[in-house]
Amino acid sequence: MAEELTDAPTHDAAEEAAEKPIKQRKNGLYPGVSDELAESMRSGWADTELTDLEPIAQAAHTARRRAALSAAFPGERLVIPAGNLKTRSNDTEYSFRASTEYAYLTGNQTEDGVLVLEPVEGGHEATLYLLPRSNRENGEFWLDGQGELWVGRRHSLTEAEKLYGIPASDVRKLAEALAESTGPTRVVRGHNAGIEAALADKVTAERDEELRVFLSEARLVKDEFEIAQLEQACASTARGFEDVVKVLDKAEATSERYIEGTFFLRARVEGNDVGYGSICAAGPHATTLHWVRNNGEVRSGDLLLLDAGVETNELYTADVTRTLPINGRYTELQKKIYDAVYEAQEAGIAAVKPGANYRDFHDAAQRVLAEKLVEWGLLEGPAEKVLELGLQRRFTLHGTGHMLGMDVHDCAAARRETYVDCTLEPGMCLTVEPGLYFQADDLTVPEEYRGIGVRIEDDILVTEDGNRNLSDALPRTSADVEAWMASLKG
Repeated sequence: MAEELTDAPTHDAAEEAAEKPIKQRKNGLYPGVSDELAESMRSGWADTELTDLEPIAQAAHTARRRAALSAAFPGERLVIPAGNLKTRSNDTEYSFRASTEYAYLTGNQTEDGVLVLEPVEGGHEATLYLLPRSNRENGEFWLDGQGELWVGRRHSLTEAEKLYGIPASDVRKLAEALAESTGPTRVVRGHNAGIEAALADKVTAERDEELRVFLSEARLVKDEFEIAQLEQACASTARGFEDVVKVLDKAEATSERYIEGTFFLRARVEGNDVGYGSICAAGPHATTLHWVRNNGEVRSGDLLLLDAGVETNELYTADVTRTLPINGRYTELQKKIYDAVYEAQEAGIAAVKPGANYRDFHDAAQRVLAEKLVEWGLLEGPAEKVLELGLQRRFTLHGTGHMLGMDVHDCAAARRETYVDCTLEPGMCLTVEPGLYFQADDLTVPEEYRGIGVRIEDDILVTEDGNRNLSDALPRTSADVEAWMASLKG
């Protein structure tokens, strides 16, 4: 990785220089920059302004979403930041991922961006505040660590207007303007400390939370663009699972991280990233619900619980789990447990339909698992008593699913009555993911059960007449899984 000049300006200093060049040398730049070099860097560059840009694919959808937001908060200024770069170590940053609320309303994904809906008669006027192209007169484009020769070309404000269908302005002037503004204002918190500081005496936590809740609930029902994105994410995820099966021998020679890296390659080639930290849990690690260390052994005869999802370039993620026999064949006990989880998932999926209660799919899956645990003698029946007391949760642990979309646990800020207590509607997308987990140190179960964890998860779209499994490209029955793995291993 290249290192910046030790006397190069900071990002903040370069922003200041854009307004008022520092006169430390005749060239108006910084120590260590000769007049001759400064003059050379100011000239000889081609005009790269893009004039034939078309609006992004979701522009009509983001416009409709902003209109709904405007109608919900008449007469109020609404401020939705994308967020800023976060330091990973010293002078390096994590890869940037725009806030879900901002990307949902604009389609833009660049750091430091802010969407402002300014109240006007009859609604709101939207402005997209962004960093403009790097300044070439004051040297910002090559002296600043966030200049374009360091991190890549940005769209000009004119280009951004064409792409996103929103008037664009320089974000460096926004904080001061907001500090001087009057009238009721709300901001989506947690993404841009500078913007929040500028609005500190104009907003309240309660009112801001109402804005966040509205934007979370707005995503409960997906439009056709979002459904297509989720379909794409699931298709890429299925290919990523195939990639993993093909290299299980290499994972056995190394560790779970070979599985993680293999799936990550598919996510980066066909999308933006993984939608969450991949769970590549082999053997007893499969009983840890969110095992993401992925540093364990991969052994023939054990199970691999792979919970992973590709995030598309437009930031919609799949969330799929399969529990695979590493050597391609389930043992008799592994198959018994797997088939029980499959039966529970089938019951859960059947309960997903318009007009059903959101909780119905969880209740249906839990009933099957409770009955199996009683049948196997692991819990004392009847199943009704087990369910009433929640005793099955020692082995099932988690809820059977969640909403899915731009966040893997989408719509998390929605109110209880609009989410877990809601009635399902066409366009909602949720996971159905029952599991059974027998901890390696659980003395209440026979020794042969200990260390076995099984989860099966699919992404289910509520349709007008029932549901559709978006991730059904991957097999689910134990027999189909074995046949699929055999075909991939040749």
